[in-house]
Amino acid sequence: MTRSAPVTGPDPLARCVMHLSAHLGHPVSEAALLEALPAEEAPAQSADASLAQGLRRAIIAAERAGLSAFFGRRAAARIGAELLPAILPMRDGGAVVLHERRGEDVVIHDPLQGDGLWTKPAADLFSGWTGHLLSLRVDPARAARAHDGTGGAEGHWFRGALAANRWAYVQVGIAAVVTNVLALVASLFTMVVYDRILPSAATDSLLALTVGVGLALVFDLVVKTIRATFIDQAGQRADQRMGQQIFDHVIGIQQGARRGSVGAVSATLREFETLRDFFTSATLVALVDLPFVLIFLAAIFFLGGPLVIVPAVAVPLVLLVGVAVQPVLGRLADRMLSEGQLKQAVLVETLTGIETIKATGAGARMRARWAEALARQSDYATRSRGVTQLAINLTGFLQQAAQILIVVYGALLVVEGEITSGVLIASVILTGRALAPLAVIAQTLTRLHQARTSYRSLDGLMQAPVERPAGRQWLARPILAGGVAFENVDFAYPGQRGRALEGVSFTIRPGERVAFLGSVGSGKSTVARLVLGLHAPGSGAVTADGVDLRQIDPADLRRNIGTVLQDTWLVSGTLRENIALGSHQPTDAAILRAAQLAGVEDFAARHPDGYAMRLSERGEGLSGGQRQAVALARALLDEPSILLLDEPTAAMDTTSEAALIARLKPLLEGRTLLLVTHRPSLLELVDRVIVLNDGKVVADGPKSILQRRPVAAPGSAA
Repeated sequence: MTRSAPVTGPDPLARCVMHLSAHLGHPVSEAALLEALPAEEAPAQSADASLAQGLRRAIIAAERAGLSAFFGRRAAARIGAELLPAILPMRDGGAVVLHERRGEDVVIHDPLQGDGLWTKPAADLFSGWTGHLLSLRVDPARAARAHDGTGGAEGHWFRGALAANRWAYVQVGIAAVVTNVLALVASLFTMVVYDRILPSAATDSLLALTVGVGLALVFDLVVKTIRATFIDQAGQRADQRMGQQIFDHVIGIQQGARRGSVGAVSATLREFETLRDFFTSATLVALVDLPFVLIFLAAIFFLGGPLVIVPAVAVPLVLLVGVAVQPVLGRLADRMLSEGQLKQAVLVETLTGIETIKATGAGARMRARWAEALARQSDYATRSRGVTQLAINLTGFLQQAAQILIVVYGALLVVEGEITSGVLIASVILTGRALAPLAVIAQTLTRLHQARTSYRSLDGLMQAPVERPAGRQWLARPILAGGVAFENVDFAYPGQRGRALEGVSFTIRPGERVAFLGSVGSGKSTVARLVLGLHAPGSGAVTADGVDLRQIDPADLRRNIGTVLQDTWLVSGTLRENIALGSHQPTDAAILRAAQLAGVEDFAARHPDGYAMRLSERGEGLSGGQRQAVALARALLDEPSILLLDEPTAAMDTTSEAALIARLKPLLEGRTLLLVTHRPSLLELVDRVIVLNDGKVVADGPKSILQRRPVAAPGSAA
């Protein structure tokens, strides 16, 4: 049977990125490229929109390949050697890589014409060109940051997002200067009215001043609105960038580096909401306004002289209150975060195993765990609110005391003739304005600490090692022949004392069909996880076609392996979406073929919605056997060179299993099969068995050895 390539090709722009990245010494495979690209967007409504979509995806692909991308318009006559090689998008939706100009000719790479370079007249090329140019370059600084893992400010998930919006935050600062300067207008207006207008009854001057102040207030309103817009837009961009980076990192974390329960990780991810809200809320405005307290104190000193003593004493007292409660609030925030993670863990465990909880009557125990976690978190939250409220009350008291004292002291100065009544009123207004940002200092510092706690929690998650670290160079293996070998492999799961595998060695040739047998905990499923590169051996090596898996891009490896794991995983969506999950733009014919081979057609054909039938979370509504059939169809869809099936028929009846075996036999010709099973009927598909016991290979040979020696009953887990 002829085997197709594991993946279908990406669009021409992305293919050009692949070609150019290889040319620049940063090769990226199709599988890795497709995995890095964002999900397909809705079809564009115009040619320009389609081009923009394609270019955006191409730039993302280039950056994922470790390159810097520069995009712009350029006249054909101005494309010099310094810009080459470069990607030229064409009007017909294609794209080419322009390598060189030779007089009236050009040297190009056209992905639609296959590999290699082609020479054609420059006039023919540029007549169909859009006028846009995408140039890719190796950035030594970026490469160095990727190599040492620091990423720099631009590469860091948090600092990079802020740095990308630094101009917006600079504009926010400029707007803050303008609004705080304009805040002086009202107090000066009041002073002039009391000291100049009223004594002379100058109503004409009053009207002119009122118009001027009105214009200033309108301008202040406009500036504040613009400032809020800047904050929202910068927050939105940072939100999207950080959110995508965090999710990408979570997906890419090495299995052995995962710490904590799913619920704890979920609670950590929720901390992103706290971090995001901090940079899009009034708290950020209060922090920006805080330094301008000095401006108002200077204005009071300029107008009222000794009157500045009152707010000058009140300001540090208010700050002292806010700072004094921070250690207590910080400890409480850390405790609340920890208890929130425990509560989320209980919730996720309960929702995941709700059927088992109901069936076993474990609801009372889970309710008790939930109530305990809820009570602890609620207790810390109550304490935090109490401390915060105390700080708010003290701050309010100091504000009111400052207002009263400045009036009393100012009245004495007015009586003594040292200041005017207008100066007194203006100073009272300015004192209120100076203390306004400090009124929420406790809440501001509390939210700042919460944001810092959230940052530390998320940064700890983001420091976990990933499968595909930035800047890592991989061996491109788009198609594997199917050879697999273990060379004296030892492996232990993180946090466990005993070894799951010890000194395991075997070699599987391309096209060989092998079953792994053994009792529960013997290491069968661990072998499967190591073949998929989900874990790395502690010692020894796992190879594919003679190449250590640690050198092969995980995306390449897994595109070549059709996998059915022991725990069948489906997502909410249509039946078709679940079959096509992980495949790049599969055709309906390919989906139908895989569904027929796996037995999905048997129940999909009877459903009124067919392959458009909606599946709920985890595929609820389908039987266990039907879910396994969907997982098997997913594994067969891209016709991989290796099939790794871990208990693929555990939930099927004997009739369905027999039909599946009959359909799989011709498909397996020329493919490598790694089968983990405890069902004797499935051994009909294999020629060789490897028996494991306590993580060691105890037998390896043709399946006839099972008739000559006793073998422990194979289990379904390892």
